[in-house]
Amino acid sequence: MAAVSSFVASFPGPKTAPFLPRKSSNAPFSASPGFRPVPRAPVHVGNRRGRVRGSPRCDAVLDLVEARTPSRAAGVSALEQFKISVDRYMKERSSIAVIGLSVHTAPVEMREKLAVPEAQWPRAIEELCSLNHVEEAAVLSTCNRMEIYVVVLSWHRGIREVTEWMAKTSGIPVSELRQHLFMLRDSDATRHLFEVSAGLDSLVLGEGQILAQVKQVVRVGQGSRGLGKNIDRMFKDAITAGKRVRSETNISSGAVSVSSAAVELALMKLPKSYLPSARMLVIGAGKMGKLVIKHLVAKGCKRIMVVNRSVEKVDAIHEEMKDVEIIFRPFTDMLPSAAEADVVFTSTASETPLFLKEHVEGLPPVSHAIGAVRLFIDISVPRNVGSCVSYLEYARVYNVDDLKEVVEANKEDRLRRAMEAQAIITQELKRFEAWKDSLETVPTIKKLRSYADRIKASELEKCLQKIGDDALTKKMRRAIEELSSGIVNKLLHGPLQHLRCDGSDSRTLDETLKNMHALNRMFSLDTELEILEQKIKAKVEKTRS
Repeated sequence: MAAVSSFVASFPGPKTAPFLPRKSSNAPFSASPGFRPVPRAPVHVGNRRGRVRGSPRCDAVLDLVEARTPSRAAGVSALEQFKISVDRYMKERSSIAVIGLSVHTAPVEMREKLAVPEAQWPRAIEELCSLNHVEEAAVLSTCNRMEIYVVVLSWHRGIREVTEWMAKTSGIPVSELRQHLFMLRDSDATRHLFEVSAGLDSLVLGEGQILAQVKQVVRVGQGSRGLGKNIDRMFKDAITAGKRVRSETNISSGAVSVSSAAVELALMKLPKSYLPSARMLVIGAGKMGKLVIKHLVAKGCKRIMVVNRSVEKVDAIHEEMKDVEIIFRPFTDMLPSAAEADVVFTSTASETPLFLKEHVEGLPPVSHAIGAVRLFIDISVPRNVGSCVSYLEYARVYNVDDLKEVVEANKEDRLRRAMEAQAIITQELKRFEAWKDSLETVPTIKKLRSYADRIKASELEKCLQKIGDDALTKKMRRAIEELSSGIVNKLLHGPLQHLRCDGSDSRTLDETLKNMHALNRMFSLDTELEILEQKIKAKVEKTRS
């Protein structure tokens, strides 16, 4: 069996690696113009154990669906039709993939169209798993990224189906979407998630909010059927990697969240002499808004206006920071409150802009001490401040993309910390890859044990019949049964030991896989075909229901 060597022309992408090892030398993969892969060290099609051959088409599920029509299904069951076409799938193996875009590859206008609210994650996962070639799925949607993690039966068709789903849900044509999408496969996809969880792919290095968001993906996914064993384990290991990076390096020092970077950006834009008296307004007292308030207080702010729909959250914040004057204003007083502010932070879940050009035009001018320019720092996605406001002379609008200015500070120090973090991520990646590789031998172990147990039961029954019930006491029967079980266990001990390894040694892992294939051939276990039958039958049943 061979995996896929290249992506079909209809969807260009970065270099990728197959899910399972195969023999041969590495072959390069070229990306078509207009596609933006995530920056990554060169990767070749193939892995430490081999090259990949041709690019088979995997139509088994489609053939099955067609087989259910009266003209095709007459006299032929769905399973029989499956067995005719399943050999196409045997040429390609399941892959873990991530398809998405982030602040590094797409503007905020596109990200907000693709954003999926947390409440809709279960439905999105269900829709993704209903696609013919997708087994498992998870959605990570934040203000800075929209990423879909999937396990696909067919690399080509799975990626195409997910891309078409993204285009359909966002209303963005596939041709336009491709220009901003990145796509990674297997170990590259896993490493990317680990880096995201550790805050290495964030605008603000080491930000803590993304780790909480990765944890939330697991919590939400466990309530749906889409988070299978591969995606679940990958996300849990990513959480472990993120925790280790933060505890074992100094990556979280300085600005470590979008909220803290927003505050730093505001302070960079204000004259230092004016900082103590600057009038601050925070619209939204949710998680992001609360963090903005905390960082403002940490920078020396003593008086902050907060606009929120309810007073309870504002009161709770005030309880935590009793030394600061926190003034609550209802949403109906948003514009009058903005008229009294020099800097306006917005962090609400509103799907429509709170401030448009006509709203800001009616606000009184701010002090000439800060250049007579009111600052709007919008850290919401979708944006709370319309882009039209930036055309006004007396207003400056900054969104999440503008936080790059803060991130550029202390670049050399951040790179040093990132290198320390990468060493930790590599360790966690090896652990995950070892776990994933170990799954290959589990079906063979179960099949071999079942095969031996059937032989034992059959021969034991023959033996007991020859002796006869009259001549057998309970003690004798138990002794014979224990003897037969002992012989089987002794005989299986060696082969089963050679099917188990922790994956930390590539040579041992290679030998284990060779042993697995040898045992499958010697005992006609057909574990790979059986597993594939189960997977595709499950997809057919899901399509029927």
